[in-house]
Formats: sequence, C-alpha cells, structure tokens
Amino acid sequence: MRSINLRALLVLAILAVVPFAHAAGPNLDTELRVAASIGDNQAIERLLDAGAHVDAGNEFGKTALMMAVESGNLETVALLLTRGANINARTVASCTALTFAAENGHIGITALLIERGANVHDRTRAGWDSLMIASRYGIADMVEQLLFRHADPKASDKQGRTAMMQAAERGHAKVVDLLLQAGADIDARDKKGATALIVGADNNHPKVVETLLDHGADVNAQDKEGATALVWAVGQGSSGIVERLLKRGANPNIQDADGVTALMEAVSTQHNELIRALMDSRADPTLKDRKGRTAIDIARQKGNDEAVGLLAQR
Repeated sequence: MRSINLRALLVLAILAVVPFAHAAGPNLDTELRVAASIGDNQAIERLLDAGAHVDAGNEFGKTALMMAVESGNLETVALLLTRGANINARTVASCTALTFAAENGHIGITALLIERGANVHDRTRAGWDSLMIASRYGIADMVEQLLFRHADPKASDKQGRTAMMQAAERGHAKVVDLLLQAGADIDARDKKGATALIVGADNNHPKVVETLLDHGADVNAQDKEGATALVWAVGQGSSGIVERLLKRGANPNIQDADGVTALMEAVSTQHNELIRALMDSRADPTLKDRKGRTAIDIARQKGNDEAVGLLAQR
C-alpha cells in the first residue's frame, strides 16, 4: 500500500512540474504510462484529453496499457481500451498486453483482453504465447480461459517446447491434464528430442509422470541422446518415478547413444537404492556400453563398493 502511495505522489509531482496545456508530447506520454502503472484513472483521462498518445511506448516499447496490465489494474485496462489503446501492440521483445497478463497471473484482465480481441496466438521473441506462459506458471483457470478461446495446445516455442512441456517442467499436473484433454500432442518432442514424460521425469515430478502415463505417453520414448524417461529418473535418484515407470512397462535395457542403460546410470550416479528395483525388472547386468564396460565394471571404476556387492549377488 505504501509503494502505491509513493507512486501516486510521483505522478502528482510530475504533473505539477509540467502544465498539461503546454507540456511537450513526450512528457505527456511518460506521465500517461506512470499514471497507468498506479491506476490513476483521473490523471489518465486528463492526460489523454491534453494530447497524450494512448499507444506511446517507452524505450522498450511498453505502453500504458501494458503497464496497467502488469500492475493488475483492471479498471485502468478497461479505460485505456475504451480510449482506443491497441490491444495487440508489441514491445521490442514482442510481448503483448495478453502475455504480460499471463506472466503476472491476472486472470480477470486476461478474460477482459480476450473478450476485447487480444490475439491468443501472438508470441514473444522467445516464441512463447500466453498459453505457454500460463502453463509454465500453473495457472489452471487461465489455461482453461485460453483454451476456450482456441489457444493452440500443440504450438511450440523456439526450443520446440509446447505448453504441456512447460507445465511438465514445473510440475503442474492439473495443467498437463487440461492440455491433454484439449488435444495436446502427448509425445511431441522439443529440439533435444525430449517428450513431456522425459521432461517430467528429469525434473522429478511424480504426479506429472503419472498423469502422462495415464493418458498413454510412450514410456520408452528416447531423446536425441537415446536416453529414456527411466534413465533420466534414475540419474536424478527419483525412486518414486522409477517405480512408476517400471510398473508401466519401461524397458531398463534400452541403451542411449553411449550404450548406457538405466542400471549403469544408477551405478555411475551412486543411486544404489535403485539397483534392486531395476534388477527385479530384468535389467541385464551383462550389457556393455560403448567403452566395453558392464555395470559392475563401472561400479569398480567409480569405487562404488556397495553397487559391486549388489550386482555380484545376481
């Protein structure tokens, strides 16, 4: 509350220094953006009547509308739109009022912007649309809004990552489920060949992994390095995910580009508590990597005596 009052005082100080009738255009535009950022609607009306340009942006291209969106000022957003603000204006980084609303979690503002014609398909310079942003932050209500307005759940950013992958990376299982129900491609791959299942396993999100498996994700999909979700989960020591993947048919004997299996990964990363579960699921300890080493060879090289003992029992 104190910060808002201070900003309000700043606006009043600016307005007192330069009278409206004689102020230069750029000064009025600056004042307009400041007023929008603190929701001073009376000042906004006066500034626009005095000749301020409603869509004037700062050095980054950020307009008064975008600043009002960032601050969560719904009434100010509505006022600026009524006064002709370009709802689809872009910053230098191609951000729009809608992507700012998604970034800041302003669900009511998002609804208003969509209702007034905001383009749900517009992308930032990184290739993110509002659906990807809302999914990344796990804002389920906003994701539903955007999907209802035909946001594309199959779209991907410059790294090939979809909204579902963004949600999977952050552990937002509910959002993953919403996107799948809306037609997201469950086995889509990013530029590294990773699927949402691989992303979820690598980031240790059991609920995401379970949701994806329930919807039929390919449990043995391999990324461009040949690694599966199981190998990534083993590398992270994610015992709960490893258990889920094995129960759903994950093959522990798939080898990546270096010939590494899930069992070798467990030994190499010293996640010895996973060795028994892998062996119980028929992990083959005789397989060799590209250097000709078996899992027990790797264990000996790493000085992992516990793993040597466990493997020797089999």
